[in-house]
Amino acid sequence: MRPDLPFIDRFEPLADRYDVVLCDVWGVVHNSIVAFPEAAEALGRFRRKGGVVVLITNAPRPGEVVGRQLDRLGMPRASYDAIVASGDVTRGIVASRKGAIYHLGPERDLPIYAGLDVAFAPVERADFVVCTGLFNDEGEKPEDYRGLLNSMRARNLFMVCANPDLVVERGDKLLFCAGAIADIYGDLGGEVLYAGKPYAPIYLQALAKAEAVRGGTVARERALAIGDSIRTDLKGARAFGIDCLFVTAGIHSEEFGGRESPDVSALAEAFQSAGVAPTAVTRRLVW
Repeated sequence: MRPDLPFIDRFEPLADRYDVVLCDVWGVVHNSIVAFPEAAEALGRFRRKGGVVVLITNAPRPGEVVGRQLDRLGMPRASYDAIVASGDVTRGIVASRKGAIYHLGPERDLPIYAGLDVAFAPVERADFVVCTGLFNDEGEKPEDYRGLLNSMRARNLFMVCANPDLVVERGDKLLFCAGAIADIYGDLGGEVLYAGKPYAPIYLQALAKAEAVRGGTVARERALAIGDSIRTDLKGARAFGIDCLFVTAGIHSEEFGGRESPDVSALAEAFQSAGVAPTAVTRRLVW
């Protein structure tokens, strides 16, 4: 094993170095179909040893909605203390702006506006755009939206991207997310505000939640991010100044040679290309 790419089989030897874990959700604790019992147990044990766990996700829905989904997937509430979703950050941005919204995304994401005084309009009359994803992520691709995005750009509409992820796992499939659409809009010259990871606002909210649970300040060197995305989890953690445990059996698994035996050289090359390195690497989150 390469000395500059520290693989660990279990989380336990690393856990005592931290008071707080900010853990990704999709790909780390579930795959959109079922929760991973080993990951739930690992987080639960960390909590029982006195640690605080905040789930931090780019889901374009409020944290309480994510919590109900986790309940359905079999994720025990005892495995975490709080949830902060990019939907929560998006709600704050929407509440601070005036004007009609063009909602770009599926109807299942409409709870993001619950309780907010908002008005909706077609793209021709909207004042800004909130992108939560593709209308049909099972049958569409981001390039299918280029015509719509050109229309938005012609009107110089500001876009809030409620989910900066490019793809997400659903079972054994990878489906496109809002970040893939927002990136095209940005390439067209459109103004985009990304509400979730890897940007600081979601980490600030998550750390504030952890400090509320602990009843005191948490030093960043005592906080650990756990995630499976180089672009969002790893880069976001490093930019925020905290350590990161990288999980290989997630969205990058096929790039790294599969879920069971990741290719160390491919991993090292990916980290080098991204210009960031994790504190440690593990296949799955296991205590």
